[in-house]
Amino acid sequence: MDAQKFDEGSARRRRNAVIVGIIAALILAWVVYHERNFPERRAAHRFFSALKHQNIEGAYGIWFRDPDWKQHPAKYSNYTYKDFYQDWGPASEWGPIKSYSIDCSYSSNSGVIVQATVNRRAQHAYVWVDKSDKTLHFSPNEIDCGDWFGWLTE
Repeated sequence: MDAQKFDEGSARRRRNAVIVGIIAALILAWVVYHERNFPERRAAHRFFSALKHQNIEGAYGIWFRDPDWKQHPAKYSNYTYKDFYQDWGPASEWGPIKSYSIDCSYSSNSGVIVQATVNRRAQHAYVWVDKSDKTLHFSPNEIDCGDWFGWLTE
């Protein structure tokens, strides 16, 4: 009777807009999921960057997230600067850190394990970043970053 004619062009544009919207939503969801550990990975990046620039004292401050740690060193008597220097300084098992890359991270309840490649060694460094205060610790576990599919689904 008075029905409008079917507009093929309008239907195609609507269908294409829906497809583009779904693809954009999937990409956005993947980016949000993939970057969920960004604050913790960034803390690890700052830590290894300080070590790379031979700023051991700054790295110690990043480890405890306390740039003024020298004002109250007794607060960190469980892991003193001397112990930290032995673990991460130029004479440590890692040696002077010339290069590093943050490879991947794995989130658990209260923290994130971050894997880093230091000085292009096959053995990786693992740090635990606490989600609540972004302090760093030695990781109780190691993680396997996997291949490209692991990175894609990480």
